[in-house]
Amino acid sequence: MSITPDEARAALAAADAGRRAVADEVGAPAWYWWGLGVCWIALGAISDLDIAWLTTLATLVFGAAHAQIFGRVAGGRRRTGLVSVRAEVAGRHTLLHVWLLLIALIVVGAAFALIIAADGAAHPGTIASLLPAAIVAAGGPRLVRWSAARAARR
Repeated sequence: MSITPDEARAALAAADAGRRAVADEVGAPAWYWWGLGVCWIALGAISDLDIAWLTTLATLVFGAAHAQIFGRVAGGRRRTGLVSVRAEVAGRHTLLHVWLLLIALIVVGAAFALIIAADGAAHPGTIASLLPAAIVAAGGPRLVRWSAARAARR
């Protein structure tokens, strides 16, 4: 059996379209991003209480819970319960991109809190946590989609 060049091109185009359709399913669940933002604000509010042991405990609990959840959902392979895509489709660098976003937001949030505290504002931790929380809730899903689209183009 032989196929014509046009049939081969059509088959490759259909396979590529199918791959892009699956890539559209890549992402972390919406609850992950919103939950991360809410927890970020809660940590900021707890830090404003100036109770060192409570802030430390909340940070450790948040870190442990996030470590459990992050590994399962942040790689972009399970946005919904309907499909789980291979790592190659989600993009090998998706997890790295999410990590870099979170690290950058920690740095930005801490710097913002220090600036606000130096200005004498009340509740600098809570105020400063609003910026990273908003960025992660709005920008996190976009980052994962961008990373998956980038992987699909390769």
